[in-house]
Amino acid sequence: MRRKHAHQQLTSLLLRCGCIVTCAALLAPGTFVLRAHEADPLPVAAPDEAKIPADQLDALVAPIALFPDEMLGQTLVASTYPLELIQLQQWLEKNPGLKDKKLVDAVKKQPWDPSIQAMAALPELVKRLADDIQWTTDLGNAFLAQQGDVMDAIQRMRAKAQGTGALVSNQQQKVETQVVESKSVIVIEQANPEVVYVPSYNPTVVYGPPVYPYPPVYYPPYPTGGVIAASAISFGVGLAMGAAWGGGWGW
Repeated sequence: MRRKHAHQQLTSLLLRCGCIVTCAALLAPGTFVLRAHEADPLPVAAPDEAKIPADQLDALVAPIALFPDEMLGQTLVASTYPLELIQLQQWLEKNPGLKDKKLVDAVKKQPWDPSIQAMAALPELVKRLADDIQWTTDLGNAFLAQQGDVMDAIQRMRAKAQGTGALVSNQQQKVETQVVESKSVIVIEQANPEVVYVPSYNPTVVYGPPVYPYPPVYYPPYPTGGVIAASAISFGVGLAMGAAWGGGWGW
């Protein structure tokens, strides 16, 4: 019950930020359009539990902290449904021929949360999350229990990546510092609002040595060919997602 209440509160928060998106329709072949779904009523917050220390949160969010804000929001929501992520990964493996509109129509028929259905458009990311499900579960639990602390941790890791010179604007992303409610935040946006690139990086390379060990998850290597290298961060082939994807994190 407490997890349900916490997730309802999370849903309401993310909707105000424009970050929960679901599969809707296709404007053109190969172009996904995603939109927000309605929020549940905001419940009374659950009592505080023992909090995860800041250095552990920093390590926990390290693998996703440099995702574009829209992808970051989608990933954080999906991480709160680890079982459904595994089911989605298995479903994608059994249906490799589904693409574009056929994929959208088919995934909408599955009994999963809309945040999980939307992840079907990002199979590479789904595989990462499903393959390292313990870390994904820990991330989701931390986000449900300590939303503000998780977001602060992401900002700290982005600042570290900027400090090492790894986090910069390029053809795939736009990085800038903005002042939101008197607070300086590092924002990462897609360079092209309609094209999403899934970044890959080794936390030790982009952030430097950790205070608390980084999660023992699989970090994709820096291959050649279909992957674009941008300093310490590489990007897969761009995915056409439509301008309706996300809408900004709303730090």
